[in-house]
Amino acid sequence: MRILFFSCLFVLLYNTTFSQGTDASSKENQFISDLISKMTIEEKVGQMTQYTGFFDITGPAPISGDNRRKYDDIKNGRVGSMLNVKGADQVRAMQKLAVENSRLGIPMIFGYDVIHGYKTISPIPLAEAASWDLQAIQRSARVAATEATAAGLNWTFAPMVDISRDARWGRVMEGAGEDPYLGSRIAAARVQGFQGDDLSANYTLAACTKHFAAYGFVESGKDYNTADIGTSTLYNVVLPPFKATVDAGVMTFMNSFNELNGIPATADKFLQRNVLKGDWGFDGFVVSDWGSIDELVIHGYAQDEEHAAQYAANAGSDMDMESHAYKEYLVSLIEKGRVDISVVDEAASRILRVKYRLGLFDDPYRYCDETREREITMSKENKDAALDMARKSIVLLKNDKSFLPISKSGKKIAIIGHLADSESSPLGNWILAADDNSAVSLLEGISKYDGNEYSYTQGVRLYEGREKFIYELKINTEDRSGIEQAVKLAKESDIVIMNLGEHGFMSGEARSRATLSLPGLQQELLEAVYEANPNVVLVLQTGRPLTITWADDHVPAIINAWQLGTESGHAIAQVLFGDYNPSGKLPMTFPSSIGQVPIYYNHKNTGRPYNADLVFWSHYIDQTNAPLYPFGFGLSYTSFKYENLIVSSSQNTVEVSITVTNTGNYDGEEVVQIYIRDHHSSVVRPIKELKGFEKLAIKKGESKTVKFQLSEKELGFFNNQGKYIFEPGKFSIMVGPNSTDLMEQVIEL
Repeated sequence: MRILFFSCLFVLLYNTTFSQGTDASSKENQFISDLISKMTIEEKVGQMTQYTGFFDITGPAPISGDNRRKYDDIKNGRVGSMLNVKGADQVRAMQKLAVENSRLGIPMIFGYDVIHGYKTISPIPLAEAASWDLQAIQRSARVAATEATAAGLNWTFAPMVDISRDARWGRVMEGAGEDPYLGSRIAAARVQGFQGDDLSANYTLAACTKHFAAYGFVESGKDYNTADIGTSTLYNVVLPPFKATVDAGVMTFMNSFNELNGIPATADKFLQRNVLKGDWGFDGFVVSDWGSIDELVIHGYAQDEEHAAQYAANAGSDMDMESHAYKEYLVSLIEKGRVDISVVDEAASRILRVKYRLGLFDDPYRYCDETREREITMSKENKDAALDMARKSIVLLKNDKSFLPISKSGKKIAIIGHLADSESSPLGNWILAADDNSAVSLLEGISKYDGNEYSYTQGVRLYEGREKFIYELKINTEDRSGIEQAVKLAKESDIVIMNLGEHGFMSGEARSRATLSLPGLQQELLEAVYEANPNVVLVLQTGRPLTITWADDHVPAIINAWQLGTESGHAIAQVLFGDYNPSGKLPMTFPSSIGQVPIYYNHKNTGRPYNADLVFWSHYIDQTNAPLYPFGFGLSYTSFKYENLIVSSSQNTVEVSITVTNTGNYDGEEVVQIYIRDHHSSVVRPIKELKGFEKLAIKKGESKTVKFQLSEKELGFFNNQGKYIFEPGKFSIMVGPNSTDLMEQVIEL
């Protein structure tokens, strides 16, 4: 009877509101205003509180202790959200606990880390970025949303849009790389994929842009570390992808663990109130990262948890993820006058607005469909989408004398590497809901091509012991017992496919590395095998750029296969044997050595960029400044010729066209990239900046003309006051297949 009563109550409120004949925004605002007026302070603070899952809700209720307190809080309307509760039956039961027992029956929102797939796992986000295919990336997010919503979830903590120039930081795997333009386009595509056109549909999720802000610039690449950047970098590099998600309609933001300019992001009023909610007009809510309100004390910013709650709330952090600081202290802080009631009203209203748009007031259980959960998860359609995304993410880094693709018959092929038979590592890092060992291994993928003779040996073990998200892998640095067998097999084979790199749990949160070489004993294995048989294809699987300079100097063919998800082995095999022509382009620079890091293409010129005769210029004395592979780089089994670059301008608008011809023997896809340089400006600009791209399918022998238009939007920049400006002057317009090999014309505007 209780659920019927509250369902009727909300239907009455809903219908009364909607009968007024005002527009949708006014109806929404009136609904929320009416509900806020009925809520106690404790209930409002409850909306600002998020708990993680703490017991099997379909089993017996907790009897005592902290779990019992959480249980009672939910029943009494003092919890607004849960995370890490998944499965339609679990979510339904937890939602029922809140809706049927609390005074107002306000539904909870259920969040989860759906980062690059739910059950069907897509490539890690950095790999997806290498596709430069916005439609495929959007479709990948849509697949994740359909599976997650079928499991009762309605909120994902994605996309991560942090720009980073430091591959030592493990979370580069979760973003789109180093470039703010590419990052912005991909960020918007992911939001659109998760949220769709109708947020209240039972197959769309509320997205969450993270981490606000500058988390990707942590010093020395160490996770959770301090970020120290200038205003120009903040406005021109860090913030654009965040703004792009607001423009795309993202419903939630998550702040970051780092401090910026001495203020932890969770307590940063400038970021959250001035920029996000003020300048950008964001009307969703901001959630803290896990325990980050408590961490204000550890940072040395707040003297205790009570002050931490005060600072975070006043700064604009609307929801407390697992600090419990709001629940414990906000009511008393209001009574003491240290937090105004309007702060709580605003935060609670923002949270209720997201629930309203998700349709939870209309039907709290709209995402809980056990039948749909069984039917949609890991469907053939979803696997096909994951395979398509995986193939498009592969980057061909080297292919001397057209060593690839491999013949489909008549060859004795050795497959060497611990990762080659792994069904877990290719899934990557954020795979909390995935079934264990559900990836197609490289061995399985290659086995589909039965015209050759295949033999496998592990070589050296990469890791030992448990493979768990919450634990560090133990990397093998001593046991070389497999090298001898690998060398023997290599000598007996025509071609050696070596599958080396990082395990999926070697990158991601808290997985920073001090070096970027092949981990463990893999480099030693590679050199020994190469000496025995130089006909080596290196299949590099990794969550970040690595320093593979030796391999580039020696190995004839290298593909960067990242961690490609559920269909990994099939995707790699199709590229190796020529059933798919690789088209991926690097979204992040590969350094020649660790000493170059951070390294990125869009650096500034400095006052001393080059002097051929004297030592006094910006360089290393022991190696070149050049990267191993530049941003935007990626080869194909065919070749492309760029010609007829035409640049014209009128009224601060630049028209650009270029002809691209497929001069090789395969049909292929090419990502045509356009860069600019502003030669003289009131704030020094980079030597080149990506401002557009187009991915083209071009048949062998065919030519296509690509046209770009650049306006003040692309030609301008943010000054040090955060104002976007355009300054006429001298500009270089550059077009080509990557950030290094470019045709250029200079114009005056």
